[in-house]
Amino acid sequence: MSFIGVLEAIGKDFAKGLKWAVQYSLPVERLVALLFPAVAPAMTAIADATTLIQSAVLLVEQKYAASGAQTGTGPQKLAEVMTLAGGAVAALLRQAGIAATPDYVQSLVSAVVAVLNVQPAPTPATAK
Repeated sequence: MSFIGVLEAIGKDFAKGLKWAVQYSLPVERLVALLFPAVAPAMTAIADATTLIQSAVLLVEQKYAASGAQTGTGPQKLAEVMTLAGGAVAALLRQAGIAATPDYVQSLVSAVVAVLNVQPAPTPATAK
């Protein structure tokens, strides 16, 4: 076996090991709660609010993509996300001690959209 072959074999095993380790690692919210118990309630509320925003954004994006009208509809999408999740997100953030005005929640939604827009597209799984 060549040197390159050995490195490739090590790399494949490393990828398998890393995948296994990530599966069994703690979600960051739980890790923060263990390390900093005083902020655990706030961290949970913030994580829940972020998850809710992301889920609402993805739901609205899927709806617009399915209808073929996903471009040029930012304000409409934002309004739908705010209708779906704005009130609940604001309440969760207030639980965490964050003054969550509608403008603040809209800014968070826009930030989540910006992050999602720069994420690489997932590679589709191939049938084996």
